[in-house]
Amino acid sequence: MSDELRLENQVCFALVTAARNIVSIYRPVLEPLGLTHPQYLVMLTLWERSPRSLNDIASDLAMEPATLSPLIKRLEVQGRVTRRRRATDERVLDIALTPAGVSLRAAALGIPAEIMRRVGVDEAALAQLRDGLAPFAARKEP
Repeated sequence: MSDELRLENQVCFALVTAARNIVSIYRPVLEPLGLTHPQYLVMLTLWERSPRSLNDIASDLAMEPATLSPLIKRLEVQGRVTRRRRATDERVLDIALTPAGVSLRAAALGIPAEIMRRVGVDEAALAQLRDGLAPFAARKEP
């Protein structure tokens, strides 16, 4: 059997397995904050800049706006974000942090260090991994 087609030699398999595992590593760390992993990603974008349009968040997260809408609605129910139609263009839905959403950032500051501890890597190794994945994460048209 050719080595090129062995499952363990496939980058796609390694990435899918790693993605599934990393979400399970984040789950218990995010649970005390009342966040799922996708909600955490949304909050990360908003902690960088708020308010932001739904389409802007979707673009940064490489997700469809329709996929994000239910996540953002749940964050709104939790009192962490608000959703408002833009006065100058009703087609645009702006998402903004509430005071509770802003204060949640302080509780989240320890998450990266805790993930590194659980995985057993340091910041340099994590940065090298992230940077190595950049060609695979970039959107490319077929």
